[in-house]
Amino acid sequence: MSEDVLSGLLRRVRLRGALFFNVECVGAWVTEAPLAALIANVVMPASEHLMEYHVVLGGRCWAGITGEPAFEMAAGDVVLFPHGDAHVLASAPGLRAEPNLPYLIAGLKQRKGLPFMVRQLDDKLLQPTVKGVGTPSPPVATLLCGFLGCDRAPFNPLLSALPRVIHARASELSEDSWTGQLARLAEAESRSSRPGGEAVLERMSEMMFVDLVRHYLSTLPPSHTGWLSALRDSHVGRALRLMHSRPAEAWTLEKLSGDVGLSRSALQERFAELLGQAPMQYLRCWRMQVASNLLVESNAKIATIARDVGYESEEAFSRSFKRIVGEPPAAWRRDRSV
Repeated sequence: MSEDVLSGLLRRVRLRGALFFNVECVGAWVTEAPLAALIANVVMPASEHLMEYHVVLGGRCWAGITGEPAFEMAAGDVVLFPHGDAHVLASAPGLRAEPNLPYLIAGLKQRKGLPFMVRQLDDKLLQPTVKGVGTPSPPVATLLCGFLGCDRAPFNPLLSALPRVIHARASELSEDSWTGQLARLAEAESRSSRPGGEAVLERMSEMMFVDLVRHYLSTLPPSHTGWLSALRDSHVGRALRLMHSRPAEAWTLEKLSGDVGLSRSALQERFAELLGQAPMQYLRCWRMQVASNLLVESNAKIATIARDVGYESEEAFSRSFKRIVGEPPAAWRRDRSV
């Protein structure tokens, strides 16, 4: 049942996949990716937060956050940088290259079709593959590189629960994982683009993200705290499912604790331990996330949205929204209108 809460959250924070590079790496090579925030407006201008991932389709490489120890990746491995850190991909550990930001942005703007084919050479620059020119050396590594975008505000507890890097080895993923399916489809699309292929790749990358989050959750020790750990707690997890599925209900601490089979004080204590906040505080934040979606994605009146998230009056909702989000609902809607 934890996945139901996760899936619901991802819909509310508008997780989206976008833009794929199919990269052939030749010789001794290195590329350094900049902070995702520096290219977010080009890659996914409608998303507040940008994540980058890489799947090794063939060969081997080394990867890691810039300035930190690298780790080796083999065919079938995937690495995700949930917080958009600058990172390095290379044929050997310790190699560095300045991010070629102008070239990268120009390439992103001029791309036609996905996956976007590039060849990473030992001159440290990404260059488009040119068919029929010369006799290129065989690649030592082939990568699928992509991006995922989502909302960061007003409330996305998943982001703070994720580490800076998630590295999932092929041996740790099931044969029918979305990562494997995405890799196979991307290779097929790079050879022969078909109608609707880009949309399919984007949706599959979103499912791959869910795979990676589940994988990360499975590695957490029982003593770990945070939003993901709260999902698997028998009592807090049930409380989260109730609040996420029925945000408009007139929840009280007494009603919530009764429904999950725990005393009010015990539920309060468990929430504080795992999530660092009280159940009713969490509920208010979740209601504001749901409301923010409705404000942007519907034409419903603010009074209607207020009732949909559990407020009896528009005034009470507007006060709560401004207190938590930092601006009134009408301003939030206006600032994000297309």
